[in-house]
Amino acid sequence: MKLRICLLISGLVFSSASAAREVAGVVLPESIQIPDNATALHLNGAGIRKKVFFKIYVAGLYLPVAQTTPNAIFELSGPKRVHMHFLYKEVEQEKLIKGWQEGFRNNLDDAGFEKQAPRLTKFNSLFRTMKRGEVIDLDYLPKVGTRVWLNGELQGQVEGADFYAALLKVWLGESPADANLKDAFLEGKPD
Repeated sequence: MKLRICLLISGLVFSSASAAREVAGVVLPESIQIPDNATALHLNGAGIRKKVFFKIYVAGLYLPVAQTTPNAIFELSGPKRVHMHFLYKEVEQEKLIKGWQEGFRNNLDDAGFEKQAPRLTKFNSLFRTMKRGEVIDLDYLPKVGTRVWLNGELQGQVEGADFYAALLKVWLGESPADANLKDAFLEGKPD
């Protein structure tokens, strides 16, 4: 009887541990469902965005099917999510906007950047200063576009699958914001 109870308890611990991943104290579920979409998304990879030696945020990339290359992710037509949980005490709105601008500029050619510029301006208008423990979710839904959520509240949306592909290049492009986070996003499977 004691053996059965021990096996049952260890099975429960193992199954709950496999249902989430912890990165820098932030628990990320292995699968999620985004609002207005029935497709289950799975954690493709997760890591920490660092700048110099500061930990800025934990990020997770959620996809409908595991992928291990940037091009496969850019071309994936279904819903997607990038989840950002802030670790740093405060990231000012201006720094977020500067980061998006630099990420797009560093990973798009001039024509691509000019094409995205009006939508990037709209996207940038949806942000505010973020504090430790706060969350940004960047969802892509086919036929809807990119939705920006701050702490679970929808801020607005930006049209076009091409915009979300350009946004993903901030993390997965040739000049990513953080090369270690890029590698973590490309795991394609849970640890």
